Amino acid sequence: MEKPLILAFDTSGPYCAAALLSGDAVITQTVEEMKKGQAERLMFLLEELLQLHGLAYADLDALAVGTGPGNFTGIRIGVSAARGLALGLGIPAYGVNGFEQRAILDPSAAVHSIAAPREQRYVRDASGAALISGEAFESKGYSIPLDPTPDALAASIALAAHARFPNPTLAPAPYYLKVPDAAPSKIAAPTILS
Repeated sequence: MEKPLILAFDTSGPYCAAALLSGDAVITQTVEEMKKGQAERLMFLLEELLQLHGLAYADLDALAVGTGPGNFTGIRIGVSAARGLALGLGIPAYGVNGFEQRAILDPSAAVHSIAAPREQRYVRDASGAALISGEAFESKGYSIPLDPTPDALAASIALAAHARFPNPTLAPAPYYLKVPDAAPSKIAAPTILS
């Protein structure tokens, strides 16, 4: 079998990041910082990355996507794009959560953490994964690590997919540690007249 060509991307934070992997070598990676607009930008970014190397979607052997934890909307954008592309191209899509990404980048760390809203941290240690307050994080004696760059995270997603390729996989799904904080409106809906 030739080296698999894997396109990986992540929109779980305030960015669109992507990496292209051939075999076990990352041949390119890119990131565009953005607080919103990932849905409008992602597909163009991926196409530009492929065109830069004279490739098309049909050349890909697999896709990989960051599944969170992170921004709810961003995660849904990335996962939906990966599932749709994989279905249309007839290739596997691998979901890689943020803890797996960081374990690839720093395999010696016993604890991996990701910044969360309201000065909280998503943490995975020997007891499992959870969302905890910054105060609880520090009380456990953990120090806040430097966050990897989004393009390095995209490259780690591609490397994780390469380790699983060509084994079949379930379609990627969001990895949430926090329940949604949206609530139904307290204002009564208007009466619909017939």
